[in-house]
Amino acid sequence: MSTPGFSEQTSALLSQASLACSRRGTQLTELRRKVLGLVLDSDRPAGAYDLLDRLRAHHKGAAPPTVYRALDFLLEQGLIHKVERLSAFVGCIHRHADDHDHPHAAQFLICTRCGRVTEIEDGGVNRALVQAARQGGFRLARATVEAEGVCAACAAMPAGASAGA
Repeated sequence: MSTPGFSEQTSALLSQASLACSRRGTQLTELRRKVLGLVLDSDRPAGAYDLLDRLRAHHKGAAPPTVYRALDFLLEQGLIHKVERLSAFVGCIHRHADDHDHPHAAQFLICTRCGRVTEIEDGGVNRALVQAARQGGFRLARATVEAEGVCAACAAMPAGASAGA
């Protein structure tokens, strides 16, 4: 059954997120659920103020701290990632999102033409980072790799056009 206003896929992910939070002894409140749903339903990384504007359609009193607190919680729980390069957020739908004690290393491919972000999970990249850190005497707690380039859809488009247009 879908959550009003969200796609079937997002509704299913919201149910999984709620269960994961319950298992951890935390709560996916209605506001947090709404913010997570907005992030998950977005076809592009969502900025905090974009989320605030969309949230205000349902929660008139929403203010920046409201959204930032929800985003902080969702980041803490491994339910979203922040794409630093874009100062925006994407949902984390990898199976590791439920393993709060061992979050996976986030790796993003950012298309400089259409702005789409694809999350990948390459164990080799993660192992290389961990090994390089160890060689430098550093204990890696978490890592995010952001690579910019052109997605396959944009690469196939004529010059000047973009798949996101």
